[in-house]
Formats: sequence, C-alpha cells, structure tokens
Amino acid sequence: MSQFFKLKENGTNVGTEITAGLTTFFAMSYIIFVNPSMLSQTGMPFGAVFLSTIIAAVVGTLVMGLFANVPYALAPGMGLNAFFTFTVVFALGFSWQEALAMVFICGLVNILITVTKLRKSIIKAIPASLQNAIGGGIGVFIAYTGLKNAGILQFTSDPGTYVLEESGTVVASSSATPAIVALNTSGVLLFLIGLALVVVLLVLNVKGAILIGIIATTLLGIPMGVVDLSGISLTQGVVSSFAELGQTFGAAFTQGMPALFADAARLPLVLMTIFAFSLSDTFDTIGTFIGTGRRTGIFSAEDEAAMESGSGFRSKMDKALFADSIATSIGAVFGTSNTTTYVESAAGIGAGGRTGLTSVVTALCFALCILLSPIAGAIPSAATAPALVVVGCMMLSSFAEIRWADLDEAVPAFFAGIFMALCYSISYGIAAGFVFYCLIKVCKKQAKDIHPILWVATALFVLNFVILAVL
Repeated sequence: MSQFFKLKENGTNVGTEITAGLTTFFAMSYIIFVNPSMLSQTGMPFGAVFLSTIIAAVVGTLVMGLFANVPYALAPGMGLNAFFTFTVVFALGFSWQEALAMVFICGLVNILITVTKLRKSIIKAIPASLQNAIGGGIGVFIAYTGLKNAGILQFTSDPGTYVLEESGTVVASSSATPAIVALNTSGVLLFLIGLALVVVLLVLNVKGAILIGIIATTLLGIPMGVVDLSGISLTQGVVSSFAELGQTFGAAFTQGMPALFADAARLPLVLMTIFAFSLSDTFDTIGTFIGTGRRTGIFSAEDEAAMESGSGFRSKMDKALFADSIATSIGAVFGTSNTTTYVESAAGIGAGGRTGLTSVVTALCFALCILLSPIAGAIPSAATAPALVVVGCMMLSSFAEIRWADLDEAVPAFFAGIFMALCYSISYGIAAGFVFYCLIKVCKKQAKDIHPILWVATALFVLNFVILAVL
C-alpha cells in the first residue's frame, strides 16, 4: 500500500491518509441527503437519486485515488444540481430524463477537452496572480460555506438598500442582507464550541485535529439535543431504494436522448444548455485544483514539468482531470446531475492528505453509507462546519503572493477571489477575474500578454452570461 500510493515520497503515512479521508467524507457527506432532496423535486425517485449520488461519488473518487493518486473526492455538485432542477427542468421545461441526457453529453465534452489537453492548457494559461487569487478565493468560499452551513448567518431586511427600477428611478427597497444570528440556539452554540475546539487543537499541533474536532463536537451534540440517534435504522429504505434505481438507471439513453433530439427547433436551446453545464463544471474543477493543489505540493514542480512533455497522461494533473471528466457521464448513467471534484476535499488536505489513499478511504465511507446512511446523517453540520472555516482560513495565505498595491493585479484578484464567495460560485468568480484581467491589459495596451486560451475562455464566459440572461 505504501509503495502503490507512494506515501513516503509524498511525506505522509497510512494513519494520516485515513484521518484525512474520514475528514473529507464528513465534510461533504451532506450531499447524499441534499442532492436527492434537490433532484427529487423534478419527479425523480428520492431513493434512486440517493443511491446514484453514492455510486457516482464512490466510482469517481476511486478513479481519482487509484488512477491519479491525489486526495480529491467527487460527488454530484451543488449549484450544478440546482441548475439541473430549477433552470433546466422547471424554467426551460425539459424532463428530468432529457436533463440527464444533457448531463451525459456534458461528460463526453469534458472527456474530449481533457484528452485533447485543453483543460490542462487553460490552467497553464492563467497568470500567477490570478492563480493565487483563486487559491485564496477558494479559502473564502469554503469558510463562508462553513458559516452558512452552521446557521450562524441570517438574512435580515435592510430598509437602507436601494434598487434601480427599469424606468431608471432609484427607490428604497427592503432587501435581504447577511447578519449574525442570536447566539442562543443549540446548533449555533455547538458550532462555536466546535470551532474553538478545532482552532485550539490546530494551534497545539495535535495530529488529526480536524477529525477529532468533528467527532468530539458530534458527541457533544447528543446531550445538547442537536444530534438525534433515535431514528437510526441500518436497513430502512435500502431495498426500496434499489428498486427505484431501476427507474433512473439508463433513463438518459432510453428516454432522454430520443426525446432530446426529436424536435429540431429545440436544438439551439439544447446545445446552449449543455454548454452552460460544461463551462461551470470545467471551471469549478480547475478552480479547486489550482486553489488547493499547488501550495500543498500535491501538484509539484516535477508534475508541472511532466505536463509540458508529450501526449498521454504523464502527470498527476493530467490523470486528475481525466478522473474528474469521466465521473459526470458515469453519474448521469445511474441518474444524477454533474459529478465534480469537491472543494471540501480541502478539509482532508488540511488534515494532511497528500495521496490517493485519502480518496480511497473517502470512497469506502460513501459506499458504507448505502447501509449506514442514518449514522452518516447523524453528523450535524454544526460539527463539520468548523472544519471548513479553519481550512478556509489556512488557504488565505495565497493572498499574500498578490501585489495589492498594484491595481493591475489587485482588481482582477479581487473579483477572482472575493467575488467568488460573494456570488457563491467558483466559476463565476473565475469569470469575473478573467474579464477584468483582459480589460485592464487592453486598456494598458498590453493585450499581447494575454494568452489566446484566456481570450477564448473569457469570451465563452461572456457568452454564457448572455445565454443565461436570455434563458
């Protein structure tokens, strides 16, 4: 095992990798319940989506660990499942079978642009300042996610907010703005205790601090009434879920594909929707790899050199991108929205994960959830949220590499980093950073410094925004 995963070469050991794998799993285990609740609104059977979510996570994460040997976990992506449900099915009127067919095609597109090295070329085309901004932005993003999941934020009515009406008149509006909640509920208090515990353990350099914090906070949540163990049943719903899986497995081909291309008038809308799926999926993954991989040495200088040489999958980055690209199509076959690399992998990386053994452990935990889902579901967000907050804090060090006094760097970095969290989208943050980077270079008459791929990526982002506005 040590030789297969090259643990010694990566400065890690079996114990650390297992701890990291468990940490990543607990940080992202919410998806096995959230994704079915989201997609089932389209008419998909809840139990089938529950199983397909787990299967997609297990297969994608195992390929990432065994083939690429990097500590990243995959699962159906948040944001992408919302786009699937509320835009593609509800707003555009596609059936969930047709939506699955589009997700499958999106996966094939991702495989194509990975095999042709386009995704790798995009990463190399991003300037260093934006890469550092994306890294720090990922930190802000996951820290904000942690605070949001913990329920410590509320959105209150702000009468001082003003909006611009279509007529051009500026009027006062009662708009929602974030604020801290009253610190008098069990869940919020448990989160604060867990956050303090994880911070103390990290400062004292306790091995496995993040995982210890998650487990200790969960146990403390039992007497506080946050964790409910009464409803745990190891077999409830498993048989019915497998029966329902037959309704979604292969539906993308048997029902989705024929209906999707039956009406030629809908073809432009179909293609635009697949494009929107693919663009968001691609840049979510690129942002996660850039934000978490390079500073930690997971994608080392030697790996970067391998990326420059020849064809085939010669580097860990090549293999990681390929593993991510095939996961979406696999998930669509079983019946779920786009499967992508999870930014919560940063929690396991923060706990010391450096190899694919971390991913294998996470995948095994997901597999066990087929039978032990109630136990996984007993871990409250108040226990996993502190892990996301502290890992996000650690990732902010990337901002130190940016010359903030230089507006040429500062403006694109702000939009690529801070805007990422404000609009709650990794890909939109990257898009804003690209747009302002190109704008500044053009204004400074330095357009020749912009990589052609960056021009194309920026144009595609702008086109995507136009399409979403039209849709």
